[in-house]
Amino acid sequence: MPPIPGSGLAKGLAVTLRTMTKRTVTAQYPDVQPDLPPRTRGVIGLFEENCTVCMLCARECPDWCIYIDSHKETVPPAAPGGRERSRNVLDRFAIDFALCMYCGICVEVCPFDALFWSPEFEYAETDIHELTHERDKLREWMWTVPEPPALDPGAEEPKELAAARKTADKLRAAEEARRTAEAQQAAEAQQTAEAQQSAEAQQSAETRPGTDAEEGEEGRGQG
Repeated sequence: MPPIPGSGLAKGLAVTLRTMTKRTVTAQYPDVQPDLPPRTRGVIGLFEENCTVCMLCARECPDWCIYIDSHKETVPPAAPGGRERSRNVLDRFAIDFALCMYCGICVEVCPFDALFWSPEFEYAETDIHELTHERDKLREWMWTVPEPPALDPGAEEPKELAAARKTADKLRAAEEARRTAEAQQAAEAQQTAEAQQSAEAQQSAETRPGTDAEEGEEGRGQG
């Protein structure tokens, strides 16, 4: 059935009339902060400890607004006889939010979870150069990153959490084994010391009567 001529116009006017009859609500910003969605893209925070200077975020950024500088350091071998290794050390990590288009590619491609979205959006500046946030400023934004949503009751445990728990259990077991070994060594040392003191006391007791007898004989001989 072909549409009735003018039906689209009538629907549009109906929407307009419904909107006109609603009460207008003014957002009292900045006195009242807006209720932002949980996935709001405000500013990017940097968790520096997770950054390995892989440069993947800077290479994938379509605006080339991420600046990273680093240098290599030699790491001594972890065990005797091992070989030295080199690792990248982060010197500079900056994001120019005057160029950033908030696409989120850098956050998505980071393989080590070093970049996070924060809902904070109040960082306007009077000087455009101040919109380039260095790593110290990016680290401060991490305190405003919301916690991840809770998993569904029937969801599987994340592999990262399971690996972290396994590592923590290994470290805890190693620490308990070390403490047990130290306690056992301390007990053995105490037993050895007590046995040595007992042997010295017994030797001293055995030596003392003979000495007294010799002193008595010497006294009688002099008399």
